[in-house]
Amino acid sequence: MTGKNMLILFAAIICETVATSSLKATEGFTRLIPSIITIVGYLGSLYLLSVTLKSVPVGIAYAIWSGVGIVLVTLFGIFFYHQKPDWAAIIGIGLIMLGLIILNLFSKMSVHD
Repeated sequence: MTGKNMLILFAAIICETVATSSLKATEGFTRLIPSIITIVGYLGSLYLLSVTLKSVPVGIAYAIWSGVGIVLVTLFGIFFYHQKPDWAAIIGIGLIMLGLIILNLFSKMSVHD
C-alpha cells in the first residue's frame, strides 16, 4: 500500500471515528450539531474509503478501516464518555490490534493499480 493510499485510508478512519464518537451525542438524531457532524463524518469516511478501494483490496482496506476505528472509538469512549472496558473488552481489542499487525506485516495480498 502506497503512502498516499495510507493517508487517504487514515483520513477515512478519522472521519468514521469522529462520526461514530458523535453518534451518542445526537441522542437519536434529535440534536442538530452532533447529527450534522455524524452524517458528514460518515459520508466523508465512505467517500475516502471508496477512493482507497481503487488500489487496495477491499478485505485489507476494510480490515484496517474497521479495526483501527474500533480501537480509536473505544479510546474516545474511555476519555470522553468515561466508559470503562472490562478485561474481556481489553483482550478483544488487543486481539484486533494483533490481527492488524499480522495483516500488515505478513499478508501477501496484492495491491492493484
